[in-house]
Amino acid sequence: MLEKLYSKLEGYYDEMVSIRRYLHQNPELSFQEVNTANYIKSFYENLGIEVRGNVGGNGVVAKIHGGKPGQTIALRADFDALPIQEENDVPYKSLNPGVMHACGHDGHTATLLVLAKVLHELKDELEGTYVMIHQHAEEYAPGGAISMIKDGCLDGVDVIFGTHLWASEPTGKIQYRTGPIMAAADRFEIEIQGQGGHGAQPHRTKDSVVIASQLVLNLQQIVSRRVNPIDSAVISVGSFVAENAFNVIADKAKLVGTVRTFNEEVRSFIEHEIERIVKGTCLAANCDYSYEYNRGYPAVVNHAEETDFLVDCVKSVPSVQTVEEAELQMGGEDFAYYLQHVKGTFFFTGAKPEGVTIAYPHHHPKFDIDEKALLVAAKALGSAALTYKVQMEEVSL
Repeated sequence: MLEKLYSKLEGYYDEMVSIRRYLHQNPELSFQEVNTANYIKSFYENLGIEVRGNVGGNGVVAKIHGGKPGQTIALRADFDALPIQEENDVPYKSLNPGVMHACGHDGHTATLLVLAKVLHELKDELEGTYVMIHQHAEEYAPGGAISMIKDGCLDGVDVIFGTHLWASEPTGKIQYRTGPIMAAADRFEIEIQGQGGHGAQPHRTKDSVVIASQLVLNLQQIVSRRVNPIDSAVISVGSFVAENAFNVIADKAKLVGTVRTFNEEVRSFIEHEIERIVKGTCLAANCDYSYEYNRGYPAVVNHAEETDFLVDCVKSVPSVQTVEEAELQMGGEDFAYYLQHVKGTFFFTGAKPEGVTIAYPHHHPKFDIDEKALLVAAKALGSAALTYKVQMEEVSL
């Protein structure tokens, strides 16, 4: 069966690339992906595959029922783009100003659509049900996964697999990790209310810029001096805004940043520690503040048995040359929510463009992928979907 799967996927490789390039040219931002969702839904309808649109918003879920009874396997791909002006000079360059597929979601979608087409053609020989989850709004919290789950996308699902095309690694490499693999991604906002005045008379002010600057430095001591060095954590201030007149001391300053963690206890500790430091710093400066902490996606935590299974599975997949353990990634992913509800694993598929030593990173205006990685991803996901049931049945005998 796997040989049939591989052969059919190879036969549809050109279509896979064509779909990816169409989506790349027509990107849509998170929660605005109406045309993309309609494109995906129409693809399934034209094949006669059971499909439901508007799942938890713009999500699309298709189901392929095998000719024999068995387990229900879910595969997930996201399809939103980013607010970035593309700088690539390629025939499939984005046609939407200021919007770009700069993270590989166009490739994820093309991979899953063509894999679904092949599974549909083989359905009479397959066991169980295959659920294709096309998720909107991965890039922007609260994300699309949580609303799609509430709308039933995981109902009856026994296991879920997902992959992310990873441009920093060469095509043919699969990276996995048991347990945490991607971090929880949170956002905080701090506003300092000082007392403005003339730049030549600082003694008559409460300088919000100086106070906020002290905070930027003080917050770094949470990770360096308050968090156990064994536990990974990041606190980054990404935005510092105050009045910009050269001779005015601003009465207000605003800091916006992100916290990345893997451990829930560390996550909660940092949330409260930030406020403690803000409170102390502002007390010393005799000024007021406001503090808001918004929890984003939780950490992506892979299940051990499913990850072990995936590692054994992909080693025999054609075009997979290397299978290695991934480093912990501080990036966030709302695939985490699926793994809180059902067993499964999330892995990386190398997609570094040919001829480059160091690829442009994800979310860069010149980001691109090696399209041959789409075929590797499709084979890896397809192999996992077809063989997971077999393994579980053998264990139960």
